[in-house]
Amino acid sequence: MSDAPRTGSVMRWLPLAVVGLLGLLLAAGLWLARNPDREALPSPLIGKPAPTFELPVLHEPGRLMSSEELKGTPYLLNVWGSWCPECRVEHPVLTRFAETRRVHVIGYNWKDEHADAMRWLEQFGNPYWVVLVDHDSTAALDWGIYGAPETFLVDADGIVRWKHVGAVDQATVDTELVPLLDALGIAPAEPR
Repeated sequence: MSDAPRTGSVMRWLPLAVVGLLGLLLAAGLWLARNPDREALPSPLIGKPAPTFELPVLHEPGRLMSSEELKGTPYLLNVWGSWCPECRVEHPVLTRFAETRRVHVIGYNWKDEHADAMRWLEQFGNPYWVVLVDHDSTAALDWGIYGAPETFLVDADGIVRWKHVGAVDQATVDTELVPLLDALGIAPAEPR
């Protein structure tokens, strides 16, 4: 008895199975993209040392800033880009939070053109203590950044304490960020 008819039957259904599997993967991706709970995805960095980096400073393109320079200072790292609509939504909230000087708010300008980033800050204001630039995702993979906006809280010991995916709104600041700062005993940062 030959296996040829059975093999032919399997081969006939194989393309349909592949298309079905791809359809399921696409549906899962769309669900994750639209599911508001995606912001609650845990980060593997929470409770671990922040990734090291050495990135250019937006306003001083010849200068590099390293993670070593931030040791001993808690900071909020906010991933943004001029191309990001949600970054515009959260910008006034970050500006108000930065004015409290609880921690340094550091901008992480991602995949952006220098002129576009500068124009965006001129138009909407600059709440950041410093803006780091990552045009080619040099450090993004280490941080687990897969979109903008994303925001990380790093304590004075260099440990990642919090990550928020999506736009930070006032409720997030009031119910998550400020209570965490209080719990960690993080006092306002020194003036610029």
